[in-house]
Parts: sequence; structure tokens; C-alpha cells
Amino acid sequence: MSTKNQIFTSVISGSPMITSEKLVGSENYLSWSASVELWFMGQGYEDHLVSQEADIPELDIKNVFLHGDLAEEVYMEQPPGFVAQGESGLVCRLRRSLYGLKQSPRAWFSRFSSVVQEFGMLLSTADHSVFYHHNSLGQCIYLVVYVDDIVITGSDQDGIQKLKQHLFTHFQTKDLGKLKYFLGIEIAQSSSGVVLSQRKYALDILEETGMLDCKPVDTPMDPNVKLVPGQGEPLGDPGRYRRLVGKLNYLTITRPDISFPVSVVSQFLQSPCDSHWDAVIRILRYIKSTPGQGVLYENRGHTQVVGYTDADWAGSPTDRRSTSGYCVFIGGNLISWKSKKQDVVARSSAEAEYRAMALATCELIWLRHLLQELRFGKDEQMKLICDNQAALHIASNPVFHERTKHIEVDCHFIREKIASGCVATSFVNLNDQLADIFTKSLRGPRIKYICNKLGAYDVYAPA
Repeated sequence: MSTKNQIFTSVISGSPMITSEKLVGSENYLSWSASVELWFMGQGYEDHLVSQEADIPELDIKNVFLHGDLAEEVYMEQPPGFVAQGESGLVCRLRRSLYGLKQSPRAWFSRFSSVVQEFGMLLSTADHSVFYHHNSLGQCIYLVVYVDDIVITGSDQDGIQKLKQHLFTHFQTKDLGKLKYFLGIEIAQSSSGVVLSQRKYALDILEETGMLDCKPVDTPMDPNVKLVPGQGEPLGDPGRYRRLVGKLNYLTITRPDISFPVSVVSQFLQSPCDSHWDAVIRILRYIKSTPGQGVLYENRGHTQVVGYTDADWAGSPTDRRSTSGYCVFIGGNLISWKSKKQDVVARSSAEAEYRAMALATCELIWLRHLLQELRFGKDEQMKLICDNQAALHIASNPVFHERTKHIEVDCHFIREKIASGCVATSFVNLNDQLADIFTKSLRGPRIKYICNKLGAYDVYAPA
């Protein structure tokens, strides 16, 4: 189970605009939030963002699934009251999509894509949920779509207004007012920057589980506890466990500090037991301590891409597989992170760390392609930071052949990226390893230290 995340924010009038429109079409929330944040970090608009209230309208497109054109041959029974005398055996052939059809979401997105591209927007090859446009003056428009919602931002204010009017012309639209809450994410502006949190969502989870009055704890998982299958009595209602873990997984969008424990409890969805339920309750008690905690994004004066990678060798007591973890920063702001159990058993800690480096490199390369398309920041070398010297040596040159000859070829592509100058590796001591929180259970002070470095911020905390 993995979790990744990125950001969106808002601008005042007179600055590049963001608009949110409720549409249907794509599948990648992660890119949606990332591309919007990338724009602001590179353009230095945070001073405007934090000094005034942004007026960002949210729009709703009515009956979106009725706009798609069907490419398939689909028939339906005649509606009640429509059947003429002597035509009871006839059926209707659908030309447009309807609610309930499997093809409807794809048909709607195809329709929406054609309308947007008629305006001159280009579809990103790095992610098909991203559309962009650059004019001759160097101004840009970014449009990112997720399911039934889109976000529009950029520096071309006139172009953004024309794009909105273009959408209004093709679809019946309702203005929902100022945007402060989007896809379960709350957007808050402070003197420090823009903060994304899911406080209401977290409190709703606590209320549904009867944990609003629980005693909070300072760690989401007991470092001394190792969960294994069949530990305790099987739960009478495993569906409740699965639903709760799914909600916690969505909460990790703005809570990187619970990514690892949620990844662990997600490994027991098939047959959860009492001990697994207790671990989930522990996560809820931790959330109770800071339900309003989110991630702070601010302009730090640069756009360098830096990734931290770590691995917990043989950390699983069941199959002795290792856990990979990484976090990626752009301009000093946390953009992406993941906690994932490795697919195979690593024979050494160096191998486990090397596999984690390969996983993080994949993310860096994808981000590089997206940044190049959006023309964001400088095309500079990306940095990959690890705390294992042996893994760094393996990645930089073909040494330790006896240790590495069994590793899959696809993991060795990191050597090619280093040799080409695309990625540069660097060593970090264990105390400054920020990816540590994505691979193992930590103590309270250590969690607090890393969260501070990751940009965790609670706008609801007392001053």
C-alpha cells in the first residue's frame, strides 16, 4: 500500500488565478495537486497568497455523464411511456452516454479533453490528467482534472478567463462560490505560507468510530509491537476494518507521519484480527492529538529537486521482506512520499537500500518529465540522498558483483541515470534521514523532529 501526495493553492485578484470546476474525467489526484503547487513555488507568489484572501470560485458542471459521445454500439429498452403502439419489441441505440454505463466516465473525459484541446491546451505526456498552454510572452495556463473536479491556474489571466468562457459555452455551469474546501482538503493561508490539511475529515473519522473523547498518544504505532497474520481473534466485522483503513489511507494525503503505520495495517485487510484493530485504534489516538495538522508550502527561493530514500532491512517478521520509503522535495517543499513493502527478500541491508533508491529514482525521473513539460524551474541535476554507503557505491559503480548479480536488471537503471548526470547521490547520517519515518515505527521525539523537517504545520494549534 502506498501513498503519494502533492498540493494546490490560491491567488488574489491581480495575480495568476486558480479556478476549480467540478468535472469528470481523469484518475490522477497526485499530479493534479502537484502541478498547481509547482507553479507557485517557482513564481514567488506566496507573499501575495499569505497577505490577502484569495477569491477562487468553484464551479459545477451539470449532468456531466450526459455529455459523452459513445464509440461503442449500446442499446437500451425504450423508456416508460415512450413505446408507441405496435413498437413494443423495438429498442433504442444510444448515441450519448448515460449515468450507470461503464463507458460513461471515459466518454465524458474524452469529450472534455476535446473541448479543452480545441482551446489550444496540450495534453501532458507525463500525466494525462494535466493540460497546459504557453503563449508567446512566456505566460502559461495549467489545467489539471481529477474525476469530477478540475483546477486551473497560471500567469495568463486573460487566457484563463477565455478558457473559463470556453468551458461555459460548452457545458452548463453553476458557480459554487469561493473555494476553501476541495476533495476533502482544507486550504488555509497564514503568515508562513499556504497550508493544506484534512481536519474535518479526521474529526469525522474520530466521530464515526466513537474516538472523539479518546486519550491521545504521541506515536501512531508502538515501536515494540510487530504485527503478524492471525494475531488474536478474527474480527466479527472485517468490513469495518477495511473501511476504516481505507479512510486512513486517504488521510495520508496531508499526513505523511501516518504513512508507514497505515501501510502496515493495510497488509491485513483479508483476515484482520483483534491486534490489527488495536493498531488502527492506536493510529486514531495519535490523530486525536493533532487533527488539524497538515503540510506547509512556502517560497524558499529555489526549485531544486531532492529525494531522501531509506529501507528497513528484513523488517517484516512474517516473510522478512524489507520496507522501502522515500520523500521528495521541490524547492524545499514536500511533494511526494511513499512507504512500500519490497516485493522480494533482500539478502543484505545494502541490497534493501539499493532497491529503495531505485524506487525513488523512478519518482524523480517522472517528476523531471512533468517539470520539463510545464517549463517549471531550472533543468538542473536532481539529488538523491541515502544513509547507506554500500548502496551508494553500488549505484555509482559496478562493484560488489557477488552481492548484486542476482538483483533484477530493472533496479540497475539508477546507474545509468547517475552516469548521465541526471541524478547525483549523496550520503546523510541517520539523524538527518527524513525518510526514516516511512520505513519503521519511531519514538515521539523523533517523529516530531522529522515532521518539522517535512513541513508539518497545524494552523489550529494555539499560538
